[in-house]
Amino acid sequence: MSKKYDIPNGGYTPLNYDRINNIEGHIQPSMLKYCNAVTYAYWQRSLFQRAISTIKFTGLPETWEGEVKDFFYWCLFAYGYVGVFNTRNFGLSFQPGALYGFDFYYQPTTFIVANPKMQKRFKIHKETELIRLTPDWKGIFDIVSYYAMLLSALDGGINQSIVNSKFAWLIGAKNKGAAEALKKAFDKINSGEPAVVLDKSYLMEQDPDSKDDPWAFLERTNIKQDYLTTDMLMDRSTLLSAFDAEIGIRSLPYNKKERLVTAEAESREQDSTARLMLWKATLDSSLELVNKMFKTTIKAEITYEGGEDNATEQNNSDRNGTVSES
Repeated sequence: MSKKYDIPNGGYTPLNYDRINNIEGHIQPSMLKYCNAVTYAYWQRSLFQRAISTIKFTGLPETWEGEVKDFFYWCLFAYGYVGVFNTRNFGLSFQPGALYGFDFYYQPTTFIVANPKMQKRFKIHKETELIRLTPDWKGIFDIVSYYAMLLSALDGGINQSIVNSKFAWLIGAKNKGAAEALKKAFDKINSGEPAVVLDKSYLMEQDPDSKDDPWAFLERTNIKQDYLTTDMLMDRSTLLSAFDAEIGIRSLPYNKKERLVTAEAESREQDSTARLMLWKATLDSSLELVNKMFKTTIKAEITYEGGEDNATEQNNSDRNGTVSES
């Protein structure tokens, strides 16, 4: 019998790393929440559509075309697998579902469909076969959500940088009249008027002999050095390039300086196709079982396979500045 130990401090247990992480946040630090924003939803949708474009399917049944095909792509990439089965009412069909049971090698034995039109359990390899995208029975939404979070955070910085670059001074007004006059003047400037004239009498102090200016300037003399929009736009391109490498779209690194040699290009290509090759192998093995059971000819093909060969050296000097020869 195991010995029981009293919990110290009247039942209080110390907050270790796991509990702190559970309380503070599961996905990102609690102070940086970008998931509940329109930009996050935009990037999540955009990146998901970008990801499903990497693989195309041929030989699908006619009843799976059109809108049904869109649902097939969604289920496969979002959930990681779909079950294929044949029923009297719906014919050869597919559905997302839940897995139940396990065999000697801990592989699922039952596929459960919980559709409002049909609720049924199918025995895997006897009544149904599964089309799988990944070997771990998961979709790719973790990849999409991760990069959507980063891009959403970067969008906030880009928007703020654009606003900050429009006006280069801070102005302190000495009275309410001066403040209101300045507001109206800048409203006219932002509306596009080429020349704005102010009545200086509205800006002066009550004392007509006062020689103080009605406002004070705090000028920013290093505006160009503080303009970060260009750098952040390049960072956004770098993130998109990194996402492309995750899902199998070949692209050149945007932060590469001067020349890209053959070895670097080949390394980049292998990096961008590693995960896609795994998806393709998993799809091929599962589609072989599906085609054998249901006498179909479904195939998965890589959309961006091939392309022109790169030269030994690719000069990027037109984008990154003049290349200096040693």
